[in-house]
Amino acid sequence: MKFDQLIEKCQDIQCFCPGMLGAGENISHVRVQLNRWVQTGKIIRIHKGWYTLAVPWRRITINPFVIACTIKPGSYVSLQSALSYHGMIPENVPETTCITTGRPQVLETPIGRISYRHVKREAFRDFVPEPCDGQMSYIAVAEKALLDLIYLTPGGTNKKYIAALRLQNLHELNVDRLTEMAAYFHQASLLSIPDSIRDLEAENRMV
Repeated sequence: MKFDQLIEKCQDIQCFCPGMLGAGENISHVRVQLNRWVQTGKIIRIHKGWYTLAVPWRRITINPFVIACTIKPGSYVSLQSALSYHGMIPENVPETTCITTGRPQVLETPIGRISYRHVKREAFRDFVPEPCDGQMSYIAVAEKALLDLIYLTPGGTNKKYIAALRLQNLHELNVDRLTEMAAYFHQASLLSIPDSIRDLEAENRMV
């Protein structure tokens, strides 16, 4: 494979792996070529076996949500990353956090840290495809992102912890939906979260 051929195939996608380039090519040779192009700065290795074209050959903006969901299929963006995306917390979140039914993992990549957190299969739901810089990623709905965060944080159901999140736009949360989703986790303490959100919203109205 020549570099011009790689540009033609990959200039409009976020990332690629050797298997995506292998039609009519010797995969071993493709891997050798990719390593050479990494060394010369023409492509960037994101993680083992995953690459993106370097600027100026890449025509699109890198989106960590798309990258995170692509390099680990069967994952979706959640926790603070999704809450920030939905405008539920005021902070920008430098780390991209995803949910998977596989093993937890933390990746340090050239586009930032990506964390994968594990939940049981019954709770792996309520995420939707969202367009991100020309491609799709899977992102938890706001209610599910909040429950994932609380479930995976020791002491997360404590009202002081929930208040410390500085949640905003609480009126956009569907409390009935929260109640339904909390049951997926089979954790009794999560069933109190809808009431905690109601109380917090009432307190915010009084301020």
